[in-house]
Amino acid sequence: MVENRSQLQRNYHQQGYFVIRNYFTVAEIAELRAVVLKFHQLWQQDNAKFYQEEAFNSSLITGSEYLAFDDRVQLFNFISSKKIMKVVEAIVANNPAFMNTQLFFNPVNPKQKDFWHRDCQYDHDVAGQKLAIEQTQVLHLRVPLFDELGMELVPGTHKRWDNDEEFNVRQEEKGSVSSDDLTSGEKIKLAAGDLLVFSADMIHRGLYGLERLALDILVFDSAGDFADYVDDDCLPDSLMLDKIDDPRLFINTLNLKSNG
Repeated sequence: MVENRSQLQRNYHQQGYFVIRNYFTVAEIAELRAVVLKFHQLWQQDNAKFYQEEAFNSSLITGSEYLAFDDRVQLFNFISSKKIMKVVEAIVANNPAFMNTQLFFNPVNPKQKDFWHRDCQYDHDVAGQKLAIEQTQVLHLRVPLFDELGMELVPGTHKRWDNDEEFNVRQEEKGSVSSDDLTSGEKIKLAAGDLLVFSADMIHRGLYGLERLALDILVFDSAGDFADYVDDDCLPDSLMLDKIDDPRLFINTLNLKSNG
């Protein structure tokens, strides 16, 4: 049973995330998995050294490098499907726009450990990070393609700054490392068919193990200044737009980029 719109809004507003269990059918996940695995296998071959040594994710799944026209259209239709848009519009009411897709998997290197972070720390210093969590945030919609250990999140950190323990671990200060456990962390196990929605800028980490392969869809509010982050190649062209049932999510991005 899917919560109503206001319940989703409330959960996200308060916690920074929510999970909808069994949101997608077995058939929907099987179709999505088939396309994503095509991408993943070709990407692995192309990035063999990186994959073996340090990779734990890839991006631009909707791009033209690895997938054919029909596969890309299928992905675009999933990303903008009624089920996805219902959830997106509950959180981003004002012209939500598509940013990117990412694929998360287990690292081959057994020495690699899962690590705490806020996505904004890769673009900003500490002052900038504090600003980022006060302003427009990016939404992650995670669709696990197999049952997995899921994610560990720190509820509420989409709206508040780190406490001392969180900061030292995330920034690796005072002898801490980013893979240390946090007392404030909450583990969320995920199964194929579930949907996890969370703020990119809350403190979080993926949990390695099992057959981890999760597709993340990244969406932002058009009021946010994120259009420059979007790779042109991962957007649909005019021929594809005609084959997408509800292309608004992509048209909003295309409009932002053309007005940029």
